[in-house]
Amino acid sequence: MKSRSFWASLHDAASGVVYAFASQRNMKIHLIAAILVVAVGLFLGLNRVEWSVIILTITVVWAAEIVNTSLEEVVDLLSPQYSLAAGRAKNLSAGAVLVTALGAAAVGVMIFGPRLIHWLEGFSR
Repeated sequence: MKSRSFWASLHDAASGVVYAFASQRNMKIHLIAAILVVAVGLFLGLNRVEWSVIILTITVVWAAEIVNTSLEEVVDLLSPQYSLAAGRAKNLSAGAVLVTALGAAAVGVMIFGPRLIHWLEGFSR
């Protein structure tokens, strides 16, 4: 197999990311959630460590969703008719995305919760 250039590989990877965002409803949902999280983070003035955790968390959720999409594509290719094992593989992959999304929500509560409570308390004075 011929070795491909770095730029060709980067182009292929970017095409995969674009395909995931263009074709997958959940990727669009994750994108909207990420935009909202970044907006709230800017409003609340997160520090560098908090931004690092937020960016890493968003990236992990997106990566899990892209891997899930990849697995679904391969399963559909190899098993066009219904198969219990194929369905289970898809469910497991979707479950991995769910776990990362729940973890992301927990990170959001831990980072934003105290700051939002403090901000809201300012209105009760």
